[in-house]
Amino acid sequence: MRNKGFCDVGFAKVDMDRLRRRGFPEVIYCPGKTREEIRHIAHQITKGSQTLLLTKLNRETFCYLKRRFPRLKYNQRGCIGYLSKRSQVTKKGLVGVVCAGTSDISVAEEAATTLEVMGNKVIRLYDVGCAGIHRLMENKEILTKLNVIVVVAGMEGALASIISGLVSVAVVAVPTSCGYGANFSGLSALLTMLNSCSPGIGTVNIDNGFGAGYLASLINK
Repeated sequence: MRNKGFCDVGFAKVDMDRLRRRGFPEVIYCPGKTREEIRHIAHQITKGSQTLLLTKLNRETFCYLKRRFPRLKYNQRGCIGYLSKRSQVTKKGLVGVVCAGTSDISVAEEAATTLEVMGNKVIRLYDVGCAGIHRLMENKEILTKLNVIVVVAGMEGALASIISGLVSVAVVAVPTSCGYGANFSGLSALLTMLNSCSPGIGTVNIDNGFGAGYLASLINK
């Protein structure tokens, strides 16, 4: 069924045409799938000589897949696995991934790894939240050299507004579930980012580092 643009493996229809349509292959979101199902889908993608990216991948499943795909790599902090067909950076613009606190690094790493696998050169600026704004301002010169910026923050999520007010490029805001009770598992940060008074911010879903990295790559393209 590959001539229809997808491959039917019974429990899933793997979109083999997405690379042509979107510029990047179908990505496997791992939660809710058995490791055998993940392996079958991954086999179809790699059999088509396409880059493999697996998001929200736990270490146990990675170890299982590693036996079938020896070249598979894993970013444990970002819970993301990848087997890239790209040998070098293909997009010239610099993309920044900035996170407010160390509790946000896992989501930031998911975004950064997604960007790198998609062929972007990434600069990471971590633990520069607004509770100590001087930490961010020390990197103001770096911020002005970036083509697009992914901003990851939990708690009240104010960092995206601050950065957007300092730069002339698009900001992709990622709210995280980091925070105490009234954070409502990331809802407070999400609402802050959606209600920002600074123009030029696009907000993705809570903890969606992959979605932010993907969107930033399209902007950089």
